Amino acid sequence: MPKNKIHFEISERKMILHLVDFFCVFMALHTVGYFFDLVYLKSAVTNVVHLVVLILYLKVIGTIFELYNLQVASNEFLVIRSTILTVTTTVLAYFLTPVYSPQLPSNRLQILTFLGVVFLSLILWRIFYARFLASKRFHQNALLICDEEQLDELISGLEHIDPHYKIIAYVSDFKAKGLDNPIHPNLKSVSSKDLVVFVKEKNITEIVVAIQKPDSITAELYQQLLKLLESGNVIREYSQVYEAKTQRIPVQYVGRDFYRFFPFSRSNQNRLYLLMVRILEIIVSIIGLLITMLLIPFVFLVNTMANKGSLFYTQERVGKDGVVFNILKFRTMIENAELENAVFAKAQDNRITAFGRFMRKTRMDEFPQFVNILKGEMAVIGPRPERPFFVKEIAEIMPFYETRHIIKPGLTGWAQVNYSYGESIEESLIKLQYDLYYIKHRSFYLDFNITLKTITTILFYRGQ
Repeated sequence: MPKNKIHFEISERKMILHLVDFFCVFMALHTVGYFFDLVYLKSAVTNVVHLVVLILYLKVIGTIFELYNLQVASNEFLVIRSTILTVTTTVLAYFLTPVYSPQLPSNRLQILTFLGVVFLSLILWRIFYARFLASKRFHQNALLICDEEQLDELISGLEHIDPHYKIIAYVSDFKAKGLDNPIHPNLKSVSSKDLVVFVKEKNITEIVVAIQKPDSITAELYQQLLKLLESGNVIREYSQVYEAKTQRIPVQYVGRDFYRFFPFSRSNQNRLYLLMVRILEIIVSIIGLLITMLLIPFVFLVNTMANKGSLFYTQERVGKDGVVFNILKFRTMIENAELENAVFAKAQDNRITAFGRFMRKTRMDEFPQFVNILKGEMAVIGPRPERPFFVKEIAEIMPFYETRHIIKPGLTGWAQVNYSYGESIEESLIKLQYDLYYIKHRSFYLDFNITLKTITTILFYRGQ
């Protein structure tokens, strides 16, 4: 029998990236510092405070520049770009941090050496990761049990998120066996009676069951699954795998067992968490409004020349518990953009002015909403508030949509940093999945992660 294939889960890959990054930087600075007797490099690794500050900068700034994004880490070109941005920004911030970093040496060569050592130690390891650990030899092979007509949707739902996760076969007791799928020529159709043998021969590391009706699993398939389970094979339900891989709630597969998928985060009722969040929101709102005051003359001047009309615009949006409020934004569209009916904004919407598109991409148009946050109508982080017209339309055809309203809408959110425009009902479903994931897993850690991803969105000009 062939040996079990080595593979890494998403969490394991991210842990490897974090730990080896630290190890490489530490060992490189330590080795070069002592070999060439460079005081600055030695102090950076021997002083605990200096080392902790350096690693914190590296992790936070690395997250902002997507150094720990698995899609980026698997692509040599992208990882080189990300490493250059991360190292230069990290080292600059470290140099400019008084007290908590070593005193800058009079010999400028040490500064250049420090930058070079950190960069080379990271880039060499990351290229090794992209070429070796991210190669096919460490892909996770999975087998899907489902109806054949589900294949396209189910496979794309998983593989597009995790580049190292490959579904190589499927089992369906409702179709003829032994025939390759015409849309997926490399995907094998496996008979139930051959399942155990196939799993062993092909080093399948995970069996994913996507059949929603338990009575649809035949007796023969059930016996095969039982044998695999007794042999220590991993068998998981599709919705669990989908949520873990995509960080979205698969509402289209939830069905009548919805209560199993919505054990909402205790943070939603945790008074201490809510109080601390509210205090932070007030502080952030005050700072945000001060920045808004500085932006107003600039936005007014450009609008006067390129887009005559009102500086601000208000619009009804649905907030917590379905309460309607007026959101405040800088105007980015031409005046009277919706004289007839309300329509979804699109990525290339001709109603958006050139300067308005810039404001949307940089999220500058959202700054006046700090007024809504200060009034308590919105939060800094949460599902984006939608217009009553669209809420009614979408809720009629999409289960669980109004679940978004159990918490305050946000200036930014999990859907905004992971997905772009919701130009249609179908794309609104994807954003809903992200919103429900946030509500389910709401925490300080997730809030911090969204904050960093929001900075990434602004820096890489990915705003809406």
